[in-house]
Amino acid sequence: MFIQTEATPNPATLKFLPGKTVSRNGPFEFTCAEDAAHRSALAETLFRIDNVTGVFFGFDFITVTKSDSIDWQNLKPAILGAIMEHFMTGIPVIYPQKEEFSDVETFVEEGSEEIVATIKELLETRVRPAVAQDGGDITFYGYKDGHVFLRMRGACAGCPSSTATLQHGIQNLLKHFIPEVERVEAVQ
Repeated sequence: MFIQTEATPNPATLKFLPGKTVSRNGPFEFTCAEDAAHRSALAETLFRIDNVTGVFFGFDFITVTKSDSIDWQNLKPAILGAIMEHFMTGIPVIYPQKEEFSDVETFVEEGSEEIVATIKELLETRVRPAVAQDGGDITFYGYKDGHVFLRMRGACAGCPSSTATLQHGIQNLLKHFIPEVERVEAVQ
């Protein structure tokens, strides 16, 4: 098995491409070992590696985030070994009973359902595919008073260029198609 790696705009996050489907039922993010417990054997294994601080599963990729105290050249072999070993076992990446995608509940200003539907469509068709290329994901969190709230995950979370992506990319796109949008903000 050959696993490719790609740098992401976030220097603390590396994208791993195992050449197989990783997550069919939506992206999954784990920010600590407790998040991964009983949900994903692979995420649990990756968190056992010192200095791993985040794991994100996209459709065909895995992004791993590390602490600043270690270089990728020292950490990457252990991660590659864990991923390779996991795929050789045949165990699912996400345990089947835990595959339901459950994200944080969203909020929507009353009377703005049509605006929100357009925002979600633009995110699905234009934004999410682009950020997946960089090993991340952006999901809708809420809309109120012309403000769109988005949740950044995977390589996008904590990325130094995420503010520019939000303000110059996503905000401009949404304002262009939806005049009611005034501002785009990230939430944790």
